[in-house]
Amino acid sequence: MKKHHVHEPNKQLLDRLNRIEGQVRGIARMVEEDRYCIDILTQMQAIKSALRKVEEQVLKDHAAHCVADAIKSGNAKDQTEKFNELVELFGKYGN
Repeated sequence: MKKHHVHEPNKQLLDRLNRIEGQVRGIARMVEEDRYCIDILTQMQAIKSALRKVEEQVLKDHAAHCVADAIKSGNAKDQTEKFNELVELFGKYGN
């Protein structure tokens, strides 16, 4: 069976997401243990910050590959679609 090789940028993203997953489990334990609300909120802020970093990297990768390819293609329809995808995404979620 052929082993799937994870590209380094994806490995970094997966490592970050695994850390975030561990942080979320940690918050669940804190809630179960009825820990101080400010401690829980502090951990939640750290998770939000970590997620923003992952989001920024995915966006950079998207710009470097998908959007750049659309620009290089010279295909105006494809370029417009890629741009509109981003506008709709950020409009929907208010990022």
